[in-house]
Amino acid sequence: MAQEIRTAESLTSEAVAAFEKRFGYKPTIGAKAPGRVNLIGEHTDYNDGFVFPMALPMVSVIVGSPTTTGVCRIETLNSGTDSPRYTEFPIDNLEAGKPKWCNYVKGVAAQMPGTVPSFDAVIISSVPLGGGVSSSASLEVATYTFLDQMNGVDSNISVIDKILKCQKAEHEFAGMPCGIMDQYISMTGREGHALLLDCRSQQGRLVPLSDPSVVVLVTNSNVKHELTGSEYPTRRRQCQEAAKILGVPSLRDATDAALEAKKSVLDEETFMRVRHVISEIKRTDEAAAALETEDYNTFGKLMVESHNSLRDDYEVSCKELDQLVEYAMEMKDNGVFGSRMTGGGFGGCTVTLVTALNVDKVIEHIDTKYKAGGHKATFFVCPPSEGASIISL
Repeated sequence: MAQEIRTAESLTSEAVAAFEKRFGYKPTIGAKAPGRVNLIGEHTDYNDGFVFPMALPMVSVIVGSPTTTGVCRIETLNSGTDSPRYTEFPIDNLEAGKPKWCNYVKGVAAQMPGTVPSFDAVIISSVPLGGGVSSSASLEVATYTFLDQMNGVDSNISVIDKILKCQKAEHEFAGMPCGIMDQYISMTGREGHALLLDCRSQQGRLVPLSDPSVVVLVTNSNVKHELTGSEYPTRRRQCQEAAKILGVPSLRDATDAALEAKKSVLDEETFMRVRHVISEIKRTDEAAAALETEDYNTFGKLMVESHNSLRDDYEVSCKELDQLVEYAMEMKDNGVFGSRMTGGGFGGCTVTLVTALNVDKVIEHIDTKYKAGGHKATFFVCPPSEGASIISL
């Protein structure tokens, strides 16, 4: 069965109680921000293409209060993070270090406009860590929303600038050169909608996804393959070099015809990478149009094509993700429209569009087959949810 998703209210209550126990007084400020699942459009963001995420009902919550000590004191209640779970650092000398989970908070604090006071805080999250559903961006955006409420911070800054500051925090303090998608959807997501985001113009268009007869099923493979760390930058470099060869600013401007014309110049692997990006950008645009007319069959077909391209041309899938997609699609006659890996790849989650009537049956089928291979999956039925907001304490 699908996992019950903890409410923001429940998380907040636990965080407030932990804060009072740790610091001996009541917190005055709170904020929350969601994780995300990308419905389609993978590895297109750094090629100036389209992505199509939605905000998840799972959120990161931060509660706390400003202080005058100059020292920040923070506790995380999240299991699975590196130790220690309580740490202190000076607000006027922010540097990345250990524990790693705190770098997201420090990174955002370092990007804040105005003068940010020191603070006490407690963090808790229902976003699965390491599942490719952006637990890091949810923490960054929750932290920005939290700090934005404190005295001395300029709240008139534009939403896109806030998003870019959160992205910069991840680049500089976590060392991850991510695109803009995760922070963008975490801050601007809307209940009942997915978001078609143009990563070149940094403009988003909301697309309704509120039909009660269909649901989004997120399945966590609960595996994350250890990588050398070179896969992401290698693919990014291949795309940049190919764009130069094709004579375009980015692969957003590349065409199938142009790729074929330069086939003899590109090595086979780079050719495959570019073919994925060109086709995925096109698929993402088509998928958004299909969803707007509630053409779930077309949307599902595009999801499967996306997965196959990520598996074969971009080579970022893995055995477990392929199995989850395969088992989901075995239920095509039982309400499944489409399924694909989501996120950077090599483990994490799949996303499946399925009828609400059949979702329990589909979960049972996938769970039984996946367990037979010695694995355990976790299932979440996820309505498109709201972006970041202040919590009134």
